Amino acid sequence: MGFSSQENRSFFFFFFFFFLFFLCLSTVSAYTNTSSNNGAKAVRRELRSGRCNWFRGSWVYDVKYPLYDPYKCPFIDPQFNCKKYGRPDNLYLKYRWQPSSCSLPRFNGLYFLRKMRGKKIMFVGDSLSTNMWQSLACLIHAWVPNARYTLLRQKGLASLTFEEYGVTLKLYRTQFLVDLDSEKVGRVLKLDSIKQGRLWRGMDVLVFNSWHWWTHTGHIQPWDYMEDGKRLYKDMNRLVAYYKGMTTWSRWVNAFVDPSKTKVFFNGVSPTHYEGKDWGEPMKTCKSQTQPFYGRKYPGGIPMAWVVLAKVMMRLKKPAHWLDITGLSQLRKDAHPSAFSGNHPGNDCSHWCLPGLPDTWNILFYSKLFS
Repeated sequence: MGFSSQENRSFFFFFFFFFLFFLCLSTVSAYTNTSSNNGAKAVRRELRSGRCNWFRGSWVYDVKYPLYDPYKCPFIDPQFNCKKYGRPDNLYLKYRWQPSSCSLPRFNGLYFLRKMRGKKIMFVGDSLSTNMWQSLACLIHAWVPNARYTLLRQKGLASLTFEEYGVTLKLYRTQFLVDLDSEKVGRVLKLDSIKQGRLWRGMDVLVFNSWHWWTHTGHIQPWDYMEDGKRLYKDMNRLVAYYKGMTTWSRWVNAFVDPSKTKVFFNGVSPTHYEGKDWGEPMKTCKSQTQPFYGRKYPGGIPMAWVVLAKVMMRLKKPAHWLDITGLSQLRKDAHPSAFSGNHPGNDCSHWCLPGLPDTWNILFYSKLFS
């Protein structure tokens, strides 16, 4: 007797999570920042090979931070402008990411503009891509504060060009990377379709991001059905859906990206800090946090979305740089807007203040781009 469709789905979900569990065990030592023998051996291997894991390290106080003045950068949305909207403390602005076995280069906006002269960089993703896009714009602007620029914004798309250098930073807003279409049955999230990808072609650099919206339910869930193949689902395990969607993205990269013309980056899973139990303070959230987490190992552990994304990135056939920002970002429970946001009512423990953590994401991007 064969399995019913329900049994098939149940078997698939069981097999999928069984697989993720063992993948998680096999990758955890590469993710965590510990002083174990394995960690020390990994650092020694990196030093011997001349390479360094930029994503393993700690946050250190740096008197030279922040890298720009939020009151002088014209590109920051109210949602991320924590100082403008009343955040009273300053310590969160002063932390620099220090890898364990090497140092990151200091960001040089003039060097960036000269190296990228005439080129187009597009950030593709949700509001965390906006966070990163505005951070890069501010980092560059701090080096050339009098440079002429053109800023164009329309629904779902923004473009900033530094005119003297012909460098354009584009932002394409898409919550899932895969398509979200309005049809007769309602809003359909199509896990195997990226028609919008035609708008991403012709870029010199693409920086992708997606995870934040995959977990949303209720009135903030922006779809009514998921579609996989020709079947509609009222819902699906969100990690399974994420895996399917990111696999579709990887197939798009394999099919349409020419590595001789376009560099591809994926900014990893950005964590939230709504649940204090993740860092050992069960009754707290990001609100009123003023310092990073300093323990040897983050108690919240590896997000399963990180495990899913790791598998997808491993299967890419075309070159792509994974900016593995999850672990270093988990430590920054202090870096969210919380109540100090201009247009995000309540307690925002998802996005990040500017200046702040996304500046480090961009320093990592800068380092990878020019390494």
